[in-house]
Order: sequence, then C-alpha cells, then structure tokens
Amino acid sequence: MTAPIVVINPNSNQAVTDGLSDALAAFSLQGGPTIECLTLTEGPFGIESQRDSDSVILPLAKLMQSRPDAGAFVIACYSDPGLDTCRSVVPQPVFGIQESGVLTAMVRADRFGIIALADGSIPRHRRYMARMQVLDRFAAEVAINTSVDDSARGDGTFAKLVEAGATLEAHGAGVVILGCAGMARHRRPLEAELGIPVIDPVQAAVTMALGVLLAG
Repeated sequence: MTAPIVVINPNSNQAVTDGLSDALAAFSLQGGPTIECLTLTEGPFGIESQRDSDSVILPLAKLMQSRPDAGAFVIACYSDPGLDTCRSVVPQPVFGIQESGVLTAMVRADRFGIIALADGSIPRHRRYMARMQVLDRFAAEVAINTSVDDSARGDGTFAKLVEAGATLEAHGAGVVILGCAGMARHRRPLEAELGIPVIDPVQAAVTMALGVLLAG
C-alpha cells in the first residue's frame, strides 16, 4: 500500500478541513497514495496574523514526527507556517501551499495575482515571494478582508472573490491564486466567472506530492 499524503490544516476550524477533503476528492487515484486531511486541534481557529502563523510551527512539526507512515506532507495554510522547521525534522517531503501555488501559477501565465484573506496578510506574502525571487512575475495582491471561517462558508465570500479577481485581471494577472486554504470550494465557479485560470494552492501542493510519490 502506498504511503498516504497527509494534508494538515494548521487551524482548528473543521469546516476548513472538510472543504479541503472535498476539493481533493478527485486526487485519490486507484493504486496511488491516499490523501488524508487532518486538523491541527492545537491551532488557532484561523491563522490571520504572523503571531497565529508562528504559534503552529512546533505543533505542526510534532504532528509530522508522529506520522512516520506518511509519504509526504502538505501544510494547508497560505502563510506556509513552519515549512523550514518541518523539513528539517522529518525525512518525508513537505510542501507549503504558497510555494506550490506560486510555482504552479507561473506555468499557467506570465504574471500572477493573489487574493488575500486580509490586508495584513499582504506584507507577509510579499516577504515570502521576495525570498522565492518571483516578484518580477507578480502582478498584484488584493484582500477580501474576511475571516478564515467566512472564507470557507460565508454567504458573501464568492462575490468578494469575483470583485478581487476582476481587479487582479485589470492589473495584468493572467492567473489568480486563492490566498487561503478556506477558499478551496470557490475555485471552479470563480474560474468560470473570471475566464482565466484560478489556482487552489492546496490542490497545487497535493499535485506536486503525487508527482514525487508516483515517480518513486
């Protein structure tokens, strides 16, 4: 049996984890690795600040160390909390969804845009992209200023995403990245509405993990 891909939601909101499971249902291949979505119960209800992001690093590392059966891990938070730490303490490959989402977006269009959860997230994301040295391919980032919980199940979220996506197109983005794992259920309808590719970064990270494991 192929070792599973363990996707960890670092916040304690089960609705977000359920949304991840739904978005990844089609990625379970016959004969391939299973995909297991977990909730980090020690995490905050939503990761919405640098402090929230930093608070989950050690619990994430501990959880990964408790799963030697896993084939790969995905950290399902757009801040990629603890990515370097987790990579340093487990032998399995660890994928961050911001890193994976940006890399995937750059093979779909020349310039990418990001829909952020809140204005406060944008400087944190920009620092990460500077580290990745991809700012020359970055068009813009627009925040919808909502909570993680509302992004997962709020009634008004989709309209905000459409407005933000249109703004990013106006700034020259040829592809849009959803900047929060809670937005996963909106990818397909948003792509249909905008008419350009929309990247769910969790799906992007799981795709990369599948490629690594299937290649042996």
